[in-house]
Amino acid sequence: MSRPRLAAIDGLRLIAALAVLAFHYTVAWRIDGVRLPEHFLPSTVHVTIYGLLGVELFFLISGFVICMSSWGRTLGQFFASRVSRLFPAYWAAVILTGVVAMIFPLTGGVTDGGRPSVLDLAINLTMLQQPLGHDPVDGVYWTLFVELKFYLIMAIVLARGGLTYRRAVLLCAVWMTAAVFAPSLGSPALNALVISDYAPYFIGGIALYLIHRFGPAPLLFGITGLAWLVCLARVNDRMHDLGPKVPPWPGFVIITLSYAVLLLVALGYTDRIQWRWLTVAGALTYPLYLLHSRIGHTVIRAAYERLTAPVWVMITVTTLLMLGLAWLVHRWVERPLGRRLRDLVLTPPADRSKTAPPVRTPSVPAQAAFADDQPERVVTKPILVRLNRP
Repeated sequence: MSRPRLAAIDGLRLIAALAVLAFHYTVAWRIDGVRLPEHFLPSTVHVTIYGLLGVELFFLISGFVICMSSWGRTLGQFFASRVSRLFPAYWAAVILTGVVAMIFPLTGGVTDGGRPSVLDLAINLTMLQQPLGHDPVDGVYWTLFVELKFYLIMAIVLARGGLTYRRAVLLCAVWMTAAVFAPSLGSPALNALVISDYAPYFIGGIALYLIHRFGPAPLLFGITGLAWLVCLARVNDRMHDLGPKVPPWPGFVIITLSYAVLLLVALGYTDRIQWRWLTVAGALTYPLYLLHSRIGHTVIRAAYERLTAPVWVMITVTTLLMLGLAWLVHRWVERPLGRRLRDLVLTPPADRSKTAPPVRTPSVPAQAAFADDQPERVVTKPILVRLNRP
């Protein structure tokens, strides 16, 4: 039977994006170029510092949603879906951020504060600036390359004949083994290839989607539990990198709650949540993530130098401005260009010259932890599954 879209995931995505935004605005830079954020927000930074784990929640959701959107698709359809989802908003963000960075370069304790060159801007449009050895226009783009490697892994599975229960389970098992043992082998290339730092999040998301699609089973709960434990170990390392004054236990709680909420989604307990504003929230998440950091830092710095309002007011107003800019990019760039790009990728050149009007299909609002789509699913009655399920 047909089941509604998973609107709760849209809400989770917006929470993750706002958490990352809070971390970048209140922790990850020096507002005046000199003093630490604690000088301006002494009672806030000790909470918002954990906003960096919004990225981990993004990866967990991505494993769930990409597995869902890949099911029943060919490699070509998967490629068209990813290109049409990722690039329209990303191109707009690179151009807007690049122009702002060229006109208003930031100095003083900002990790992504230099003025990019025209070549850097052009290379960034490919989304391959990291492997090509060029600086990103915005520091947050590093996560996109992690996502691209995940898509490559999924593409390999699809190229072998499509995604099935057996292949998904084997992917989780083999990938988790490689991700756990790769750091001890001392090979940076292998670590990068298997995404050892973040693979457990993608794997956990895949296992949770299998629970959602096929019903609960001991094997799937075992994969999910193992992924959760490995994620806790990764979070412990991540918290220690922030310094000895940052206690790791709130990070454990955040990751555990993330798994728990997504498990509730997988088991169907959130299916009744169908608030329309959540669809808008999901649509804004990807452009908000792409746009908020460098442009937001520039706005906050300019406001600090010219106004006498409290810093928290400047940050709040900037957040609202970024949400508005994200909506404009979604409405006027992501939606129309995404449809055209998908048609361009899927339509053979010989068919583009035909004069017959294209068949219009219902549009699916942009979704995802970094632009994943979320089509409506046909789900059968939950049953226990075996490893030999085709």
